[in-house]
Amino acid sequence: MMAKQSPRLPRTKSTGKGLSLALLGVGVGAAAGSVFAGSVSALAAYFARRVVTPDAVPEESLAILAVVPTDEGRDIILPANKESTAPGRYSLFFSADRGHARLGEPKGYRTGDGTVTRAVEEVYSGDLSSAVRGRLSGVVFNSPSDVGVEYTEIEIPTENGGAPAWFVAGTGRADTWAICVHGRGANRKEGIRALPTLGELGLSSLLVSYRNDGVAPAAVDGRYGLGATEWPDVDAAIEYALSEGAKEIMLFGWSMGGAVGLQAADRSGNARSISALVLDGPVINWIDVLSHQAKLNRIPEAVGRFGQWLLSNKAGRWLTGLAAPLDLKELNWVERHDQLRIPTLIMHSEDDDFVPIGPSEQLAELNPETVVLKRFTRAGHTREWNVDPERWEREVKEFVGSVLNSTRPGEAGEVAGQVAG
Repeated sequence: MMAKQSPRLPRTKSTGKGLSLALLGVGVGAAAGSVFAGSVSALAAYFARRVVTPDAVPEESLAILAVVPTDEGRDIILPANKESTAPGRYSLFFSADRGHARLGEPKGYRTGDGTVTRAVEEVYSGDLSSAVRGRLSGVVFNSPSDVGVEYTEIEIPTENGGAPAWFVAGTGRADTWAICVHGRGANRKEGIRALPTLGELGLSSLLVSYRNDGVAPAAVDGRYGLGATEWPDVDAAIEYALSEGAKEIMLFGWSMGGAVGLQAADRSGNARSISALVLDGPVINWIDVLSHQAKLNRIPEAVGRFGQWLLSNKAGRWLTGLAAPLDLKELNWVERHDQLRIPTLIMHSEDDDFVPIGPSEQLAELNPETVVLKRFTRAGHTREWNVDPERWEREVKEFVGSVLNSTRPGEAGEVAGQVAG
């Protein structure tokens, strides 16, 4: 069937002039559109690149107003904000993270000048008295010895080289290993908070490092893969554990470490050995997190979507620096909820303004037979333990205990299930 032809316009001077003006308008519009498109592309590229690029020097945006002596030791005075007034114990990193101090509970507020006072419990490194800026972290401790446990420094063979890890031998259930996976911008110190609880459960613990975290060897591209490229390093840790006599593996993951753990459970050849996932403030759906971060940073929705496109397509690699594009759909466990078969505990704060609780809620609702969600309040991102350590420890003990009671060493894969391929 032939296409219907458009009617031909009579060639008159007025028509020719009108066509010329129309083309001129198109030309001006195209030029303006090019400038706009260039701005959109630049902003989207910057956004996408920031997501996958480790910080060379962490941002220290918290002013240190004063460090004053007290009868008990020293206090620190900070500007009062949601983070600095939160209940619990925290770390203060300063001097480009070369300095590290542990802070106690808030001791008092001065509403007149908008400050909060906290006790300085310990200075692990650096000169706190001369520091002027820093950043708060939920990490708290500097090494496993700070929570009274003996540990061994080991290296896990990975495709990029030896990745340092801390090993703590268990008692009672020593052949059940808890492998702790930290989040984006953090390191293996993040898992130290869990060690006393894991010790009471009798488990062995392995606190790992992985590519581009500043402790393990970097990957060729030096970029985060949001879980899609880091999981082989966790798989290498599982291999190491099994070679050392582990019969059962439990993966503990904080923030992006949750995404890494989910990918390891999904793609590892050792998935049958994984009996449980314990996830703290995990990234369940990167698309949701990226959209939230774009909105939080007042980036237009279209720009944020273009940034996601750059991360997930080959054409964006030269802007993001990624060696290969990221499949954000593979990292979306809300959509893949029916494929998750390993018993999973999620602890997530309703007040997490970095990784919103929404996808965790959706996953638990869609897969209630496998996923248990425990809601916290008042806690910032991955700071559930800091705000309420007793409850955090209780939830972990109850969940892990139920998994241990349903399995025997060597049968984790047969009884606990696995992530469906």
